[in-house]
Amino acid sequence: MPAAVLFDSWASLGKVLLSAVLTYPLLILVLRLGGKRTLAKMNAFDFVVTVAIGSIVASTLLSTAPVVNGVGAVATLVALQAAVTWLSVRSDRFEALVKSQPTLVFHDGTYLDGPMRAERVTREEIRGAIRDAGHAGTDGVAAVVLESDGAFSVLARVPAGDETAVEGAAAMAGVSGAAEHWDTGNPTGPFTNPTRGPLAG
Repeated sequence: MPAAVLFDSWASLGKVLLSAVLTYPLLILVLRLGGKRTLAKMNAFDFVVTVAIGSIVASTLLSTAPVVNGVGAVATLVALQAAVTWLSVRSDRFEALVKSQPTLVFHDGTYLDGPMRAERVTREEIRGAIRDAGHAGTDGVAAVVLESDGAFSVLARVPAGDETAVEGAAAMAGVSGAAEHWDTGNPTGPFTNPTRGPLAG
């Protein structure tokens, strides 16, 4: 095995260590200025930006490029992410372009095969999410939603007339597929139900 594989030179090692010492506080500053969303629970867009930031930092530490170049590139990505987030908050159309819509994958005891195939979700994944939410089975579950960040949200049934039932129905307004189960007159399926109430059990 060539010695260079394990150790190149003290100068090379010193450069990496110095770059790390200089990059770390600058990176913390940039991420702090970027806000909580920079490394929060990520949707696809946030994930791509975070991976790119990691790649830039690695290149900065291990290449001969100046530290300022790497920090500048990270700052640019964080600024772009902040701009996209700002526009998403103010424009539903723009948000739809850069972020996926939450999708209803389970409702009222029924696995929704169409949305599940489209999102490549298995029944076992849904059952796992239901267990993670503290349910032994599906009887106490009104709906399961695949969120834009890939996580599952499990909505429990609530008694008819409960204030949280109305709030739960309102929370489904932006979920793909929810409208098909919203108010169809079917006494066993829709979210708005004459005998159960919205999302009621």
